[in-house]
Amino acid sequence: MSSAPHHYWLAIAIFAVTYALISTRRLKIFRLNRPASALLGAVAMVVFGVMRIEDAYRAVDWNTIVLLLGMMLLSSYLQLAGFFELAADWILLRARTPQRLLMMLVFASGILSALLVNDTICLMLTPLVVTVIVRGRLPLLPYLMALATSANIGSVMTLTGNPQNMIIGNLSGIPYARFLLGLAPAALICLTLDWLILSWGFRRVLAGARIETAGLVPARVNRPLLAKTLACLALVTVAFFFDAPIRRHFGLNVAWIALAGASVAMVLARVDTHEVLKLVDWHLLLFFAALFVVVEGLRETQLPEQIYQSLRGVFGGTATAQAWNLTWFSVAGSNIFSNVPFVLIAGQWMRNFAEPELMWKVLALSTTFAGNLTILGSVANVIVVESAKPHIEVGFWDYARLGIPITIITTVVGVAMLLVLR
Repeated sequence: MSSAPHHYWLAIAIFAVTYALISTRRLKIFRLNRPASALLGAVAMVVFGVMRIEDAYRAVDWNTIVLLLGMMLLSSYLQLAGFFELAADWILLRARTPQRLLMMLVFASGILSALLVNDTICLMLTPLVVTVIVRGRLPLLPYLMALATSANIGSVMTLTGNPQNMIIGNLSGIPYARFLLGLAPAALICLTLDWLILSWGFRRVLAGARIETAGLVPARVNRPLLAKTLACLALVTVAFFFDAPIRRHFGLNVAWIALAGASVAMVLARVDTHEVLKLVDWHLLLFFAALFVVVEGLRETQLPEQIYQSLRGVFGGTATAQAWNLTWFSVAGSNIFSNVPFVLIAGQWMRNFAEPELMWKVLALSTTFAGNLTILGSVANVIVVESAKPHIEVGFWDYARLGIPITIITTVVGVAMLLVLR
């Protein structure tokens, strides 16, 4: 990148405009969604001479893109096999009471999001949850909030649970197993808190509800495809735990382990690959690739480092003080800029803290849990609310009434557990 002064201000201007477009979600005048806005910013960085073409290519974290693609492909095969319909029916038949159904949905959504990707889980489960709840003649809002909030909370457990964790994994170098052992206890306790808060918040609505299972049509399942895909997913998950020796002996990192597993599923599935590739969220992959370029353009100005230096005194000198201050800074930043862009910026500060690995985990938890604050706090929330629109209109305060306490309580408890168990 050129060091000319006008390029410094140009990079900042392009970044600011790009994030304004991303934050507003959609600008009616130009019809720009998030991926298009990020792509526009990336192109502007190159066209206006802020970055060279070669620098733009190098800016993309291909490990994150490849990991996301691999997990999306595995999720797509599970969808084609009927796995999510089977899971939804299994939960409904065994729930018996509305309160128990809420609990089962919270933990099912949370654990599935940890194994796969939270946005994908919400995309695939929301239509099924809506169908199940409408069929069971139950109120929709409690279960939609349960799906969205638990998908966010559960996804923090693993490096593959959500996009920001994938970025953190690649930037920090923390092994999959160590990350899981560090975050899983906090995530499981916070899933329990999520269920308790939702149960209390919707206690009157759920008290008068009854589950109706009459006329339930069994899910159509492609059992051979399901068995093959689950076997591939199991092998990939096991391989994640041994990512260090696999990298040492075979040269494969977590991203390529996931893609290798998806490739094996492709060979074994004997399904038209066009059907599978149509289910991949290419818009999300484009969004992240472009975002990496925009953030790299800003990073070259040294502005993120200057921001950290100006805030250094605010963060404090001890690991505990730094953890709590980074937590609330991350919650605010994630809701202003969105969690992935914030992680890309804040990730550059981690080496300056007293305990960098702890701070990476705090960053993962706080930026993920911040997504539960409002409807617009995370992509997962937006997916759930938009997918359910034909059946229910969820207002801002309908969600925030419980989203705010869920975010505050789970974040406080989660960070406290990270500090105690470190």
